Amino acid sequence: MADPQPSLRQRLALRGIDGVTLLALPAILFVLAVFIYPFAYGLLLSFEPKEGGALANYQRFFSDPFLYRTIATTLWLAGPVTVISLALAVPIALRVRLMTRQRLLTTILVLPVTLGTVLVAEGLLNYLGPQGWFSRTLMLFGVIEHPLKLTNNYWGVFASLIITGFPFTFLLTLSYVTGIDPALEHAAATHGAGAWQRFRHVFLPLLAPGLAISACLSFVQAFAVFPSAILLGAPAGPTRVISIAAYQAAFEQYDYSMASAIAMIMAAVQMVIVVAILAFRNLFYRGSTAGGKG
Repeated sequence: MADPQPSLRQRLALRGIDGVTLLALPAILFVLAVFIYPFAYGLLLSFEPKEGGALANYQRFFSDPFLYRTIATTLWLAGPVTVISLALAVPIALRVRLMTRQRLLTTILVLPVTLGTVLVAEGLLNYLGPQGWFSRTLMLFGVIEHPLKLTNNYWGVFASLIITGFPFTFLLTLSYVTGIDPALEHAAATHGAGAWQRFRHVFLPLLAPGLAISACLSFVQAFAVFPSAILLGAPAGPTRVISIAAYQAAFEQYDYSMASAIAMIMAAVQMVIVVAILAFRNLFYRGSTAGGKG
């Protein structure tokens, strides 16, 4: 009597595909539908300009200072915002992890996330404007003589990005900080290491991988700035970021091919920065962080 044929489930199991593996299929389909397909479509569309050859959109972008300078403008916003957010998040996270009411303080710190970028920008228009509370307070105490304008320029957008981006960076950093075993710090203190030495030789190496990921995600979030640059900045001047250039190409000039090319350039710049951050992390620390988990 011939041996019965194996079932489909058995054949899939022989190839390493079981029921648990199939659970990832919906997530894979979601990623393909929401991320991979739009990216591939936009990439192909960027090589189909209204006029000229396949690279005409990219040639136009890098030959027009009004367009290619948006890269430097966006980097000038996203870079400092990322650095300052990390610089604030690390010491605050180190302090918060020792507090008994950690949840309450964490909730207060992440509150701006619930407000949304547009609402934060509208609030800053009233607070940082020439007749806003901040300027009036400084004039009341004689710090300045004339109203200080911090909106419709670089500083208004910068403040908005810090307020909306810091909670995100803080939560990521706090998750890494709380994962470090406190016994490591106690052991270093027992051997006479000071606060800075403990941070430099214990915490920082263990935090390096997590800080790199936090920096990458914070940078990508800040680099995609759009509402703040419109509401608090000068869209035709100092805060004309690359996302505004893409928006104008798509919805003012109705040149979707050019808008796709600008979006691809945005993605390429972000990828270069992310790879640079991860490469710097590898140069800084190559060891395992498994021993640092509490």
